[in-house]
Amino acid sequence: MKRNQNYSYIVVEGPLGVGKTSLAALLAERLDAVAVLEKTEDNPFLPDFYKDPQKFRFQTQLFFLLRRFQHCSEIVQMNLFREIVISDYLFQKDRLFASVNLEENEFWLYDQIFRILEQRVATPDLVIFLQARTEVLMDRIKKRGRKYEKGLSWDYLDTINQAFNEFFFHYSDSPLLVVDASDIDFVHIPEDLDDLIREINTMGTSVQYYVPLSSREK
Repeated sequence: MKRNQNYSYIVVEGPLGVGKTSLAALLAERLDAVAVLEKTEDNPFLPDFYKDPQKFRFQTQLFFLLRRFQHCSEIVQMNLFREIVISDYLFQKDRLFASVNLEENEFWLYDQIFRILEQRVATPDLVIFLQARTEVLMDRIKKRGRKYEKGLSWDYLDTINQAFNEFFFHYSDSPLLVVDASDIDFVHIPEDLDDLIREINTMGTSVQYYVPLSSREK
């Protein structure tokens, strides 16, 4: 399918369990792009964080920050060679999690590092924000069955979900496509993926809201 030539760097973002990695991989395949996908399980502190957040929150967040910066630096190099890149996270997402997870003094120190690194990160040409209800996210997380996520509480997930909604309500750094992903599975409904790609190809320069095809037909 023909891709929008205006976008060389697309980010798919959203809260835990919303399906951003699956969608990013599918879009990369269909748009003949390079997929840059985050592997959260590579963070050695994450299992301990879910067991004892207070003890391991800063180490966990700092590891994510540095790893995400490393990946975003690689994306800059890809863009120099005119590669089409699709990623499953926005660099600023790291600060969103830090604002929820860290105490005030920890966040102050974290933010000093983040502000320095942010200046060297490319801004996406398009961000696709996947929204879903917290109960849907929790159900999807349980189904994927990652061991380290067994201790994830509904309250924490809901706090993260609301933080994402608040962040993207004010987001204006690049064109933003907001997708209602509560009742859809792009992996198993190819017609919805086709329809989403058509929506991407007609994107303007501001915010658009998109309800997947199968949801509109209900």
